[in-house]
Amino acid sequence: MVRYVTAGVDESDESLAAAHFAAREAVRRGSTLRLVHAWLPQPSPALEVEPTWRALAEQTLERAVRSVRAARPELPLEEVLTGDAAVTALLTAAEDSEVLVLGSRGLGPLTGFVVGSVSQRVVARSPRPVVLVRAGETLVDEHLPAPDGISPHEIPEIPYLDVVLGLDVGQPADEPIGFAFDAARRRGTVLRVIHAHRTPAHVAIGRTGPAPEPEPLAEQEHSLVAMLRPWREKFPDVPVTETVIEGRPAVELVHASARASLVVVGRRTGEVHLGAHVGSVVHALLHHAECPVAVVPHA
Repeated sequence: MVRYVTAGVDESDESLAAAHFAAREAVRRGSTLRLVHAWLPQPSPALEVEPTWRALAEQTLERAVRSVRAARPELPLEEVLTGDAAVTALLTAAEDSEVLVLGSRGLGPLTGFVVGSVSQRVVARSPRPVVLVRAGETLVDEHLPAPDGISPHEIPEIPYLDVVLGLDVGQPADEPIGFAFDAARRRGTVLRVIHAHRTPAHVAIGRTGPAPEPEPLAEQEHSLVAMLRPWREKFPDVPVTETVIEGRPAVELVHASARASLVVVGRRTGEVHLGAHVGSVVHALLHHAECPVAVVPHA
């Protein structure tokens, strides 16, 4: 049975970055890369004829294929051009994929949430992990800084930056934990597990100093260590660091993303939301993280 890493591509620079990230991920997994482009002909004064729309769609897909094949000529690659709506096509492709990779523009600190964007809707509904990649993300960004004079083909030999896992010890889930351990193992790097603990309002009001209450934090640390123990045994070659910190999870994970090759977070599938709601932590990471973000669905 063929195993796929799938990337959705369009005309944007961020989707081209996603295609190259997906190619690297397919190499790490020994999988086939699948590039999917969805097009829906729309009437317009300039382009009314369907063959013209299809020709443009074919050019868009071919651009991504040529770029990836130039970088990874040995990688098995399949092309999919479909007339379905983009969200429908990508969700269908995700069903038999190990990972789905999409481009994400990011919006900066002064702009709002783009409701209804393809990436947001796919992340909110995908049955499989989705990785969001920014425009300009390259092989170099996954690794520690390269010394002067190193050639491009030597970059993969430089150690990867850490993989970061955002974990809520009050609502743990196996799927994101397993994905993060596996990602760190495939990269041969450290897994940094972060649980950001927000002190309840009634405790914060009664405090006289900035230091957190020691007992709740100690309990959180104990729970985190115990939760990760079976995963450490399953992945004995993955170095793990655990951090319990008082703060907002979204803020702490965005901060950690500046020194990471990948940030992994979970998305609960049992909650019913309208539109493209993905939760405040995922929302913040998709807009502000400085590295690719993997959103892993779980029950």
